[in-house]
Amino acid sequence: NKCFLKRKSIYFMNKEFQSKFSTTKLGIPGVKQIIAVASGKGGVGKSTTAVNLALAISRLGQRVGLLDADIYGPSIPRMLKLSGKPIVEDRLLVPLQNYGIKCMSMGFMIEEDAPTIWRGPMVMSALDQMLRLVKWGELDVMVIDLPPGTGDAQLTLAQRVLVNGAIIVSTPQDIALIDARRGTNMFRKVDIPILGIIQNMSVFCCPACGHQSHIFGSEGVKKTAQEFNIEFLGDIPLNISIRETSDNGEPITVSQSESIEAKSYLMIANRILEKLADPLWNKQLEGPKIVIS
Repeated sequence: NKCFLKRKSIYFMNKEFQSKFSTTKLGIPGVKQIIAVASGKGGVGKSTTAVNLALAISRLGQRVGLLDADIYGPSIPRMLKLSGKPIVEDRLLVPLQNYGIKCMSMGFMIEEDAPTIWRGPMVMSALDQMLRLVKWGELDVMVIDLPPGTGDAQLTLAQRVLVNGAIIVSTPQDIALIDARRGTNMFRKVDIPILGIIQNMSVFCCPACGHQSHIFGSEGVKKTAQEFNIEFLGDIPLNISIRETSDNGEPITVSQSESIEAKSYLMIANRILEKLADPLWNKQLEGPKIVIS
């Protein structure tokens, strides 16, 4: 049975492979730490945040891979200015690379404007293959950009992959925070520790006069972090340069590395690495030990 993703179809894994990974959480060979970036709803800038965090972590000296797990709406290829189909080596897909990070996305397998009309089992199988059947090599950190919501992709990740921590992205808007709370509760129910929450589009600073406007409200994410007793990782402002650089495939973290926005991503990335390096943080990932006396 073939195990590779094709342009418009997918070859499912054999039953032995599916059974092997359906009940046991495993790491990915060569990958030291796995981070999931999630949001309760779409439109809050999750993918833009995931890309810039991955690049920021890379700038801090780490070997980074980025998995675009948003099967239905893969946008990371454009943000990283990547195109083309991955080649196959040793029965494994070879991730595409740019800006020093490795990337795998469903966007490499289909046309940019082609819809992915798949049911849950196909999504879960595709995600499994992009995790296990890709030649990731040696990585310090893998960042996984999850689709919005709490669906099949999140469940597959929670059940089959040993995730070191999740990051929630939300705007301060009340409607967005309702879904961010759902996402937080989901990760807690599946025993994935939450590294913290990021407040995106926190404030708009008028380029003409410098006046600051809290278009989506203020401090909502901070209050939610306090309510759920999770760390507030930081603010990312609403700035047209973040949107423009992402659309052009030149994310602000690398194209305007000295900007306030890029430094905000770097600060958050540094805090994430500090937490992942803490032995107490990793201790909570250990399962219960059975002692026979």
